[in-house]
Amino acid sequence: MEKGTLIGGLLVVVLLGIWVVSSVEAAGGNFQQGGPGRAPQPTYGLNFYRKSCPAAENIIISAAIKKWNTDKTITAGLLRMFFHDCFVTGCDASLLILSTPGNQAEIEAGPNLTIHGQDLINTIKTQLEAACPGVVSCADIIALATREVVLLAGGPFINFPTGRRDGVVSQASAVNLPGPSITVSQAIAAFQSIGLNVNDLVTLLGAHTVGVAHCVFFSDRLYNFQGTGRSDPTIAPSLLKSLKAQCPQNATGALGNPVALDQGTPFRVDTSYFQQLGLNHGILQIDQELTHDRRTSGLVRSFTPFQGGRKGFSGGQWGPSFARSMVKLGNVGVLTGNKGQIRHTCGAINQ
Repeated sequence: MEKGTLIGGLLVVVLLGIWVVSSVEAAGGNFQQGGPGRAPQPTYGLNFYRKSCPAAENIIISAAIKKWNTDKTITAGLLRMFFHDCFVTGCDASLLILSTPGNQAEIEAGPNLTIHGQDLINTIKTQLEAACPGVVSCADIIALATREVVLLAGGPFINFPTGRRDGVVSQASAVNLPGPSITVSQAIAAFQSIGLNVNDLVTLLGAHTVGVAHCVFFSDRLYNFQGTGRSDPTIAPSLLKSLKAQCPQNATGALGNPVALDQGTPFRVDTSYFQQLGLNHGILQIDQELTHDRRTSGLVRSFTPFQGGRKGFSGGQWGPSFARSMVKLGNVGVLTGNKGQIRHTCGAINQ
């Protein structure tokens, strides 16, 4: 059975303030020593491609804008891709490797079967290979394209360091992503396993400000919550009525209809998601439980926009926190230096 996952969409397609990590060290940068008389060469840090591929940023930005202008779901799609890639073996683009006769790759694991956005990544990779062959990694393309579509959707600028290299191993059996019905304790443990804390958990679940979840991932909350034969009592009555109309109990089809995770502004990266949680309008069980667990409820309140205020970042803490946590997530399991490779195409390991 396919499983959903937490960030940026769960089959899903699971900011106007700007936060900038202003130093290589703060962003997780590191250096390798050059030869005699040479300055140390950066292996991972800000503006990594400034000299090796000066056109890289403009190529990525241009392609992201063109895609976003015709497909607003690309924001949720790339957020999901970024999370699914980084959470398994680190941010090495192993998610994009296609299966071969002797290997079932990550992309064929249940939670990844509806990953989308590969077309944009592949388009960018083709353009970069024409401009700077063998220089820019697929892992960095994912990070920088995600940065751009988040910004286009109203989110904060995420100052990702670059210099990631691409992984050479991708196995479906390694995919073990946290699902939408786990408890807060289980979610905390999953995030801690990759070096992220409770603040990162609540912050990154705010990515559910965009994207959808299919009915199969929350229908138990509507009709048989925890085996009671009743609905989840924490769902607001008005939302419950709406969700039952969109997700009939005996509906046919494996997944059911897609439902926006943020019932307020589903295509904007803003704080509406947290406002919706305060109204008991969380679609997924883990989302709504954030408001009831003492370890996370205070963070939800701190990220909620002022009553009557716009759903942006005025007076809120989430935008800067999201940018910081995305950089932390982007530092997980990074390959640098001589580790990994720069793939010629994102779907295959270099021969």
